Amino acid sequence: MKKNSFLNDILQNTSCPQGFWGRMILRGMNCFHASLARRGMKQVDWRPEWNVLDIGCGGGANVKRLLKLCPQGKIYGMDLSEESVAFARRHNAGELDRCCFIRQGDVCSLPYGDEAFDAVTAFETVYFWSPVSKALAEVFRVLQKGGCFLISLEASDPELGKAWTERIKGMTVYGAEDLKRLLSKAGFSDIRVIQKKEELHIVAHK
Repeated sequence: MKKNSFLNDILQNTSCPQGFWGRMILRGMNCFHASLARRGMKQVDWRPEWNVLDIGCGGGANVKRLLKLCPQGKIYGMDLSEESVAFARRHNAGELDRCCFIRQGDVCSLPYGDEAFDAVTAFETVYFWSPVSKALAEVFRVLQKGGCFLISLEASDPELGKAWTERIKGMTVYGAEDLKRLLSKAGFSDIRVIQKKEELHIVAHK
């Protein structure tokens, strides 16, 4: 990472939001990632009864969207950041602990049973999964047979991504082919890639 600066310190909150600047980042995520999330969600044929896990749920806006797409199911949000969990819970307070469940956890050791979900989503978060192979294996484990995994990213060019990865500790930008290879190695099949410039959506199945 380049020499520390005030901006670099703030940007660290993109991976694990904390404190005042973390809350500011979460508000921004709910707003500025909305279009990406909507385009990604259009790539999946949602069923109203599905149980879905949103990994790296951040400010909770996508949990709220998933509640509308799967009104007869249950939506689970999980994030490594305590700040994110608290923020997402407030954002979904009306449905919390009824059909919406949000908790802290690590993608490399998901706190859920085998085949617990019909679908798993990951919006703007795979950059921070480490080791990514272990994280993808965990996603595969908690998906039901035939279940789908949606990844949506704004950055998918490792070279262009250096503008971010040189500032944000622990961030890795993956190309579409890299992710396809990693997903296949984790056991996923029927991997579909939707890409427009740097924006990338991948739908993979167990």
